[in-house]
Amino acid sequence: MTSSEHRPGTSDGRYHPGRWIALAVLVLAVLLVAVDATVLGLATPFLSEDLEPTATQLLWIGDVYSFVIAGLLVSMGSLGDRIGRKKLLLTGAAAFGAVSVLNAYANSAEMMIVARALLGVAGATLMPSTLALIRNLFHDPRERSFAIGIWGAMASAGAAVGPVIGGVLLEHFWWGSVFLINLPVMAVLVVVGIKMIPESKDPAPGPWDLPSVGLSLIGMVGVVYAIKDLAAHGISWAVALAAVAGVLALVWFVRRQFRLPSPLLDMRLFHHRGFSGAVLADLLTILGLSGLVFFLSQFLQLVQGRSPLEAGLAELPAAIGAVTAGLLAGRAARRFSVRSVVAGGLGAIGLSLAVVTLIHKETAYPLIGALLLVVGVGAGFSFTVTADVILSSVPHEHAGSASAVSETAYELGAALGIALLGSIVTSVYQGFATPEGVPAATSAAAHESLGGAVESAEALPTQQAEALVWAAQEAFVNGLRVAAGVGAAVLLATAVSAWYLLRGQKLEEGIVPDSKS
Repeated sequence: MTSSEHRPGTSDGRYHPGRWIALAVLVLAVLLVAVDATVLGLATPFLSEDLEPTATQLLWIGDVYSFVIAGLLVSMGSLGDRIGRKKLLLTGAAAFGAVSVLNAYANSAEMMIVARALLGVAGATLMPSTLALIRNLFHDPRERSFAIGIWGAMASAGAAVGPVIGGVLLEHFWWGSVFLINLPVMAVLVVVGIKMIPESKDPAPGPWDLPSVGLSLIGMVGVVYAIKDLAAHGISWAVALAAVAGVLALVWFVRRQFRLPSPLLDMRLFHHRGFSGAVLADLLTILGLSGLVFFLSQFLQLVQGRSPLEAGLAELPAAIGAVTAGLLAGRAARRFSVRSVVAGGLGAIGLSLAVVTLIHKETAYPLIGALLLVVGVGAGFSFTVTADVILSSVPHEHAGSASAVSETAYELGAALGIALLGSIVTSVYQGFATPEGVPAATSAAAHESLGGAVESAEALPTQQAEALVWAAQEAFVNGLRVAAGVGAAVLLATAVSAWYLLRGQKLEEGIVPDSKS
């Protein structure tokens, strides 16, 4: 075993005695990044009132965090393989805490955009590092499957409880409080992590190729920006230019990796059918799911009239299902098979989305809660097993790069899903007929978004306002149904693909000897 892979305090080179405490610290980071990705949505109206951003600035405040994370995940995963994953994680955690203060006390829209971008840089160091460190902390594949299940469960839980935490904070404090909650968590992570997390890295990494870093950043940001802007504003020269620049940069990035003796991302990883199949399953699953997640909150609040906190609580069954299934996924995959658990989970999500095509404004919560529970269970099973497959398909020294590919698939899938399914919802929504007597300006505002319809209706007489809001809500639900149908088709097709691509794939059994011992 090399010094870089040495685990202090181990008796047999395979177990780190504090590995479960170290895991608890790692999932704190995952929980926080997931919470931070969803909590801003609730704070946006309050933030807008204070900072008075333009419409374009408001979009950048919301999107720049995910743009930067998507652009830097692969680079940061590779950097962790080279300089040490623990070092990168703790540095990123300290930076995440410090930049959170900058976000909380931003006093202009421009400052907020910069602060969110810097938070994205710090966030990009955390997710690949945590999953890669789990790969090196847990050498027993059964323990590692359980640890990955906990990791995935916390990511799901963070995304679900973000709106709940945000709702509680915004009812009692100012909008900056949603960022300041990061500080105590990151402080615990750094203090405990210094002692309990063992360092690991690639013993012979080669140089960190800066041109590849730039190409990865330009490529991912260009593609994700083009997708999101296309969904929001339709085709334009800016969208076309960003898309072309992004695709060309990514093609150049891939070609460069094949030529480099020490690539930023070893493209040969994709020759492994299990690795490629798992990454593709993750990307398409998030694509199909993102529409439901993105628009369901609006349905619960703007159609069914729930408060932000009530809507957040209403979505908790998804987190409960994901947590439970994630903890059982490794055992299920070994008892049955990898492909049956992944394909079964994806199929369950697809069927749930198919049922969403039947909902309406008065749909009772028990049905919605049951659908969310099934979606959570399906996602918990499939995502946990695909993460395990991705990590077990690569050598220890490439764990950071492999983890980053997995996370990048999530980010790209989310951007594609919100763009494609969002375009469907928007096109269906904008087709509703304006009730008679509604002024043209009010009608135009109402057709922009459901939130715009609810807000603009406040200036109308009661009868007209009710008619306008009813028409807008019906159109939104119709759009949601169509998007859910497309999402269901994507998920069911992905389930069939996973069944074939993951055939013969197995999770490791027993103890894996350390090849570097």
